[in-house]
Amino acid sequence: MTEPFAVQRARMVERQLRARGIRSEPVLEAMGEVPRERFVPPDQHHLAYRDQALPLSRGQTISQPYMVAIMTEALQLRPGDRVLEIGTGSGYQTAVLCRLAAEVFTVERIPALAAGAQEILRELGCANARCLVGDGTLGWPDEAPFDAILVTAGAPAIPESLSAQLTVGGRMVIPVGPMQEQDLLRIVRTETGYSTQDLGPCRFVPLIGEEAWPA
Repeated sequence: MTEPFAVQRARMVERQLRARGIRSEPVLEAMGEVPRERFVPPDQHHLAYRDQALPLSRGQTISQPYMVAIMTEALQLRPGDRVLEIGTGSGYQTAVLCRLAAEVFTVERIPALAAGAQEILRELGCANARCLVGDGTLGWPDEAPFDAILVTAGAPAIPESLSAQLTVGGRMVIPVGPMQEQDLLRIVRTETGYSTQDLGPCRFVPLIGEEAWPA
């Protein structure tokens, strides 16, 4: 029996991702496997594979597939990597990361979202994900350092705590700028500091916490 959303998922990968320049085969494969419909509200299932962000509870969103792919590809993940994700949301991005890295540590400040994401991730067999409810701007110091950090909310500046939790050679992808619109930045920690690459404009919900926007 054909899985009901399989055709839509395959079409998403080919038309929204590969056709628009996503080249990483592991990223394309991961996004072709993760059932995005599981991570959106039931009344949004018919919209799950459109190339748009969708609303979640508590004013949060699930990012459009193309943005998920861009950010994930920019991390240049290797199978043995340990990844920190800031902003679990519904857990969709987490599930993608779980297929590409050895361990995924994800932080969510809203307990209800974290609980819902953990339940779905368990059901999908994402045993390499661990979730923490807390201030994502402070990272997860007890598990640092990380080979990659992905931030799924817009920050006014790069949180120093997150930069400090990167390994040398580690990559961080984070939206930085005003609340209305940000620039998607890729930061790499070097032996002598950090290098920054601007990947283009984007728009995310604000990153709330001690080292970002106030609640």
